[in-house]
Amino acid sequence: MKSNMEILDIGEVHIKRPTLLVTGGRGLVGSQISSDIKTNSSKDLRNSQICDDLFFKEKPLNVVHCAARVGGLGGNMSMKGEFFYDNIMINTNVIESCRKYGVEKLVCFLSTCVFPDDVEYPLTEKKIHLGEPHNSNYPYAYAKRMAEVQIRAYREQYGLNYVSVIPTNIYGPHDNFSIENGHVIPSLIHKCYLAKKNNTPFMVWGSGKPLREFIYSKDVGTLTEWVLENYDEEEALILSTSEEISIKDVVNLIVKHMEFKGEVIWQTDKPDGQFRKPSDNTKLLSYLPNFKFTSLDVGLKETIDWFNENYKIARK
Repeated sequence: MKSNMEILDIGEVHIKRPTLLVTGGRGLVGSQISSDIKTNSSKDLRNSQICDDLFFKEKPLNVVHCAARVGGLGGNMSMKGEFFYDNIMINTNVIESCRKYGVEKLVCFLSTCVFPDDVEYPLTEKKIHLGEPHNSNYPYAYAKRMAEVQIRAYREQYGLNYVSVIPTNIYGPHDNFSIENGHVIPSLIHKCYLAKKNNTPFMVWGSGKPLREFIYSKDVGTLTEWVLENYDEEEALILSTSEEISIKDVVNLIVKHMEFKGEVIWQTDKPDGQFRKPSDNTKLLSYLPNFKFTSLDVGLKETIDWFNENYKIARK
C-alpha cells in the first residue's frame, strides 16, 4: 500500500489521488483505521450508480471495505431478507467499483458467520464452504460468503490483489449499541446502562452458556493496516485471539465495569444462538507471532467508559 497521496500525471492534467478509502469509515472498525476518505452510509452503497459515482470522484488507490448491514441474533432472525439483500448488494457494488476504477488493493471484511454450522472445530480458513451456515443468520452469512467468492473470481480473471479477512466478534467504541439490532457486547452494555439508570433488573437473552471469541476494534484496526501492507494471498485470513469466553462471563465483566449492583435475570426462554464457533489463528500468528491482543477486561472497560461519556451521540 502506498502511504502518501500519489500524484497521477495524465497528459497535462495533474490529479491528486487519495491513497485509502474506508467504507463504513466512522463505524466500529473504520474509525480505527487512518485513511484519506471515509464513507459512512452503507445504504447508499446498495445503489450501483451511487457506488460508482463515489469511486469515480475519489479515485482511491486502496480500499478497506467495512460497510455492512449488521446486527445481533434478534436482528438476524427477524430481518433475514433485508440482511441478505443489503449485504449482497453492498459487497457486489463495492468490489465491482474497485475493479472498474483501478483500485490496487482491497481488503474486504467477512465474518465468522460464513463458516458452516456443522463442521469440525477449530474453524480454519479452508472450511468456509464446507456446509450450511447456522440457521439463525444464514442470509447474512451467505451474503458474506459471496464476497469471498467474488474476490476469488476477480483475482483469477483480472489478476487483482484483493483479499478478505474474517474477524471474530469485534467490539469497541463507535459500535452500534442498539438493544434490538446491535451485536452481543454493545447491546448488553446498553441494557446494563439502562438497568442501572432505571434501577431495574438486567435482562439477558439465553442461558449464558454459549462461548464466543471477541477481538477489540483497535486491534482489528492495527491488523487491517498490516494486511494492507503485507498480506496478498487468495485465501481469507482469520483475525482472532482464539480465546473463548462464555456469555455469562462477558456479562459479569460488563456488570463489574458498569458498577451495576442490581439483579441479573437470564431469559432462558430466549434463543442462545450457535453454541460455539472457535477459530484457529495459527495462520495470523505465523505472520505476527509477537502480536499482543488487548485483553477483554481492558477492552470492555475502555468501551464502557467511551459509551458512558458519549451516550448522547452513540449509535443506539
